[in-house]
Amino acid sequence: MPIRFSTIAVAAALCAGAASAQTAEPFKIAFIDPLSGPFANVGELMRNHVLYAVDDVNAKGGLYNGAKLQMLQFDSKLSAQESQSALQAAIDQGARVVVTGGSGSSVVTALVQAASRYNQRNPGKEVLVLNHSSIDPELTGKSCSFWHFMFDANTAMRMQAIANYIKTQPEIKKVFLLNQDYAHGKQWAHYGRDMMGKARPDIQFVGETLHPMGRIKDFSPYVAKMKDLGTDSVITGNWGQDLALLLKSAGDAGYDLRYFNHSAGGMPGTVTTISQTKLGRVTWVAEWHPGQADRPLADARAKEYKAKMNQDFLAPRMDLVPRMLAAAMAKAQSTEPVKIAKAMEDMQMDTIFGPVKMRAKDHQLLLPQVVNAIAPVDGKTVKTGWEGTNYGFRTDAVYSAQQVELPTECQMKRP
Repeated sequence: MPIRFSTIAVAAALCAGAASAQTAEPFKIAFIDPLSGPFANVGELMRNHVLYAVDDVNAKGGLYNGAKLQMLQFDSKLSAQESQSALQAAIDQGARVVVTGGSGSSVVTALVQAASRYNQRNPGKEVLVLNHSSIDPELTGKSCSFWHFMFDANTAMRMQAIANYIKTQPEIKKVFLLNQDYAHGKQWAHYGRDMMGKARPDIQFVGETLHPMGRIKDFSPYVAKMKDLGTDSVITGNWGQDLALLLKSAGDAGYDLRYFNHSAGGMPGTVTTISQTKLGRVTWVAEWHPGQADRPLADARAKEYKAKMNQDFLAPRMDLVPRMLAAAMAKAQSTEPVKIAKAMEDMQMDTIFGPVKMRAKDHQLLLPQVVNAIAPVDGKTVKTGWEGTNYGFRTDAVYSAQQVELPTECQMKRP
């Protein structure tokens, strides 16, 4: 039977070794994500979520042996080459765990492959990759690695939640697929067409376009094309400025589209853009959304985070990464990456957003998915505004981890 860790149990385990804190060396983890360029604000948000959790683990006694976590920071520059250079620099500085996920699936895949090659060459000095947001199903599928753990529902799981919801939305009739031209954008389009088509065979897919990532300044030509085709809904995996500029162009054109996205509200600026255009209905899916009912622990964490970091708490899965790492160390009674990895397999935790389980066969975290929409505050379904606006998040559907769990093609090689 897998061990289930409650918040209290984890805290007790972490405090158990406090007496040896004077002699224990810090355990170094390396954060590698974009901290410059067009997606710097996204990378900074991710860094702050992870850093807050690191500081909180340390404030509550640190690791099982009394040691503290120490987070090194590296800029991936959205580049596979830069990320691999950062990985080597992190290893040279003593990091044994890498936290990443915000640089795009192709970059994270390259990072996992580089870490796996390094580990093969350096037995006893291995490094783990803990991925908070890069959701390519191949990372826990055909390209799975013992050294990689995914802390988010993958693209197919997120789309499964949206497809389940779309079954209940008969007004959706003509759908356009507009996505960034890289692995994740192509996958969001593929799973959207496949899963939405199965859920609603009556839907008409009127067009599909891929565009360069982070280089489009004006989406009005794309908006005009969708309008000419009579589009009422868009499946888009765009994030960061690519989503904000798309929403702005459609708003400027007076075009009130529906958008189905994987993580829109979890990115800074999206709510602000919607509040300014006052057009566009963005539906997205995540493990939790701000203001979600009946999540008092998440509400408390969000309040504490805002007080310390002076920004909104948006992604509890990122906050979970250092906490689950610390719990796995406590379970293994070791700081060796191989033992940590084996301890994390099939680990269950009661988190601030509900129970989760790290599936052993592919290192895919199984977690609930909440389909929600960015909407005006009405005092009933949306009670709190976000980003200083009168727009917040409305829960449209909640699916358990079991309702969106999908099979894996992973054939993992173990050390």
